[in-house]
Amino acid sequence: MKALVAILGLDSHWRGAVAVARTLRELGVEILYLGNQFPEEVAEAALQEGAELICLSTLSGSHGELVPETLSALARRGVRVPVLVGGAIPPRDAERLRALGVADVFGPGRSLEDLEAWVRPRPDAQTKGPEPGRA
Repeated sequence: MKALVAILGLDSHWRGAVAVARTLRELGVEILYLGNQFPEEVAEAALQEGAELICLSTLSGSHGELVPETLSALARRGVRVPVLVGGAIPPRDAERLRALGVADVFGPGRSLEDLEAWVRPRPDAQTKGPEPGRA
């Protein structure tokens, strides 16, 4: 599996994205770490690199604008892969992001073990990941 990890916009918080990249790498996932990017750059990189998973980090409060813009940019390019979003995202906003097509939201209280469970194949299903919002 190849995962793209990016920090949305001008957010200066990098620790979560690095922790996600390291966790995925330890699971054998090939990582494309982009650092800070805007929606169009994320979508273009996902298309060009053949990403199979996109992990977006945002702590600046811009998730309400930048995540939907990223989903639209991906759709315009025909990129249909799971998108995970992490950061300081209120539960109300997390539900909205899921309704827009985000596969799962890793907000406060979610652990790296939850991410590992999401990425590892489940023996009883053809899809990956636990039910959205599993705490």
